[in-house]
Amino acid sequence: MGPGGVTGGSWRHPDDTSAAYLTIEHWTGLARRFEDAGLDFLFLADSYGYPTLHDRVIDLAVADAINFPAADPVVLVSAIAAATSRLGVVVTASTTVDKPQVLARRFATLDHLTRGRIGWNIVTGAAQASSARLFGEQMMPHDERYAMAEDSVQLALKLWETSWEDDALRLDKAGGVHADPAKVHEIDHEGPYFRAHGLLTVPPSPQRTPLLFQAGTSGRGRDFAATYAESVFLAGGDPDHVAANIADIRRRAVGYGREPDAIKFLVGAMFVTAPTEAAAQAERQRMLDLSTLENAAAAYAFFTGLDLLAMDLDGPLTGRTQQGQSSVDRFTGANGAPVATVRQVLEDHRRNGVNGTVFVGEPEHVVDQAEAFVQRTGADGFLVQPYVTPGTYDDLIDLVLPVMRARGLAKEAYEGATLRAHLFGAGRDRLPASHVGRRTAPERAAMV
Repeated sequence: MGPGGVTGGSWRHPDDTSAAYLTIEHWTGLARRFEDAGLDFLFLADSYGYPTLHDRVIDLAVADAINFPAADPVVLVSAIAAATSRLGVVVTASTTVDKPQVLARRFATLDHLTRGRIGWNIVTGAAQASSARLFGEQMMPHDERYAMAEDSVQLALKLWETSWEDDALRLDKAGGVHADPAKVHEIDHEGPYFRAHGLLTVPPSPQRTPLLFQAGTSGRGRDFAATYAESVFLAGGDPDHVAANIADIRRRAVGYGREPDAIKFLVGAMFVTAPTEAAAQAERQRMLDLSTLENAAAAYAFFTGLDLLAMDLDGPLTGRTQQGQSSVDRFTGANGAPVATVRQVLEDHRRNGVNGTVFVGEPEHVVDQAEAFVQRTGADGFLVQPYVTPGTYDDLIDLVLPVMRARGLAKEAYEGATLRAHLFGAGRDRLPASHVGRRTAPERAAMV
């Protein structure tokens, strides 16, 4: 939740309004626009960290609003909920920063206030080096953060799914029974990072468990997604690499007893379009004119902690830290990814941002590209990344969506009332029976 778009310098575009990110009107206006267009959800990213190298904030990040500054998105959700009635809201929260008891209570409350339209983007933390320093802690190793995230989500699931029976809330004024004590149960959790013995104080919400999102595609991240995620955000770029990640996560999910269609895969992408091809290409060039290799290097440091400008630009990308491993794997041959030089990594980030997929052209051409990408990768849709706010979204809604709907590639209307129903169909308001969160406590314990 901050100024700018997915590529550097976009806040300087004359039509960009993202500098108004600290006003409620900015977000409620976007939310109403999204809802009127029938988009599934508004996504709110978050991180306590910021771009640093050698334990110092990067001056360019401060000067040109590169992943800095950033405000707390959770407090926005109630305002968006009040301004809309169907649009989902997906908000990012870290299992490294917040305790699971806090997360469970917060998201149960938000699910009530949105009437079942909330999603949780589970992260172990972005820009971990600066975030850890901010909290006066040592940076936790990558795989340990995922182990902590598993413990956190397992505890939250117990609170959401087992603390209250479905009919525990009575609201019987005549009988004087607000809730049936026999149907409200303490949970017990003894994990490697968290312990809990007690009740969730919030009654069951429309979804009980918020729709669970996740974005990491390291080996540990893919396994976490296969176990817990209902939707996975993927960086784009090379379609074969995207396809390999999707196939691997699906295979792992089936191995954990889940249905093959239990996870929706959404690829981060920019849509640069205009009524004519020439106008679209001109807008693309305006975007590139605002972005530099220095911008790209600062953004890459935010995700990975690597200093690309200190490396041999014509040599392969080397080095690895305890953060942003998916953003490194995309360029080093991991899981089918192509091997890139440092210069190619910088240019890719300058042109395409962290997610790496851009569709450019007049509307029919853009939809051709997006459709071919989905067919080649097996993705279910896209997480639209803005390069100009609100222009990116306006062009998508006014120019691209009508073409997609005419081809049967996008829904005409919302399905059901909850965010889970938006993605999985009417009547799918709760976690499916095959999800680990819906299984009995002994079954869950056996999987730990």
